[in-house]
Amino acid sequence: MSSAQPQWSALAHRLRALRENQWPEAGITQAQLAKALGGNKSLSISLISSWENTEKPVTPPTRRLDAYATLFATRRSLDGGTLRILPIGQLTDGERARRAELLDELLELREGRELVASPAPVADIWTFEQGQNITIVCARLPEKYRNLSYADPESADFVSLYTYADPDALIELFGHIRSRNPDNNVKFCTSEELTADDYTSHLVLLGGVDWNSVTRDVIERVDLPVEQVGRVDDAEHGGFRVQQDGRPKLFEPKLDRREHLLEDVAHFYRGESPFNRKRTVTVCNGMYGRGTLGAVRALTDARFRDRNIAYVQDRFGDVESFSIISRVPVVGGQGLTPDWTLEENRLHEWPEAAA
Repeated sequence: MSSAQPQWSALAHRLRALRENQWPEAGITQAQLAKALGGNKSLSISLISSWENTEKPVTPPTRRLDAYATLFATRRSLDGGTLRILPIGQLTDGERARRAELLDELLELREGRELVASPAPVADIWTFEQGQNITIVCARLPEKYRNLSYADPESADFVSLYTYADPDALIELFGHIRSRNPDNNVKFCTSEELTADDYTSHLVLLGGVDWNSVTRDVIERVDLPVEQVGRVDDAEHGGFRVQQDGRPKLFEPKLDRREHLLEDVAHFYRGESPFNRKRTVTVCNGMYGRGTLGAVRALTDARFRDRNIAYVQDRFGDVESFSIISRVPVVGGQGLTPDWTLEENRLHEWPEAAA
């Protein structure tokens, strides 16, 4: 076996995984893939099979990997019941970002760069000193939205997590912090359940001033030139207001005419706790739930966290407090992790960069 074969085997495994696992409910066959990749002249099924053969892999040319990346960058490749490759010009910004990420991955596997030792990861922002308590605080879901028996304490089916706002962000972050701090006490609760001792721990606040009263209390006590304009009702979209060039500027989420969310706005803030100067407070907030999850995943998503942490360290250095407002594109109903290294994703940063 040649020394090059291991990475090509990994590429074969990844190509097969894309076909079988990217959209498992679609049951994409090698024949369908051969037709989609071949365009006017279908490729042979045996060729697709050779690219997926982990024992004796045949390496596809880079132009075919480019086609793979375009195809699997969007679920719309299956629209109409026929697998096809959309023109790149028809892809959304989020789909283009996914395509670029997937193409980089496939090319790395093809060229064998994954066999080179990866650089040591940068320090994780979610790692705290041993023995220090960490409290994650969510808002309680307003009663008008708790219309399931699972959210009723009087019900035999009651599950307390159904009363939490932003449960997806909570689950993502609790698991990450817990794994990074195995010897620390990590707890989560709603803002109504916070105790006096909890206030003096490391505080991590999920969600904004509309529902999370602790987020509101903290923002009022810290020196932060970012104001959240709340959603008065379901018809209001709100946003984050900052001062830019001496004038107020509002960063708002984007919705289509049917009120489908196209892009949320995420705010990440880390600073000294106003309740205990030897502890930190972190706010992960969005105008909608996908923005809050995006603020969390910016520093938990294994594909993006190291580059985002490295950006934070390079941009802000040793400052005690910093803030980033970023875009969170929503594709297929799912919020994408913001890449802070891309200038177009960063809407506002504080402190401002030196001239």
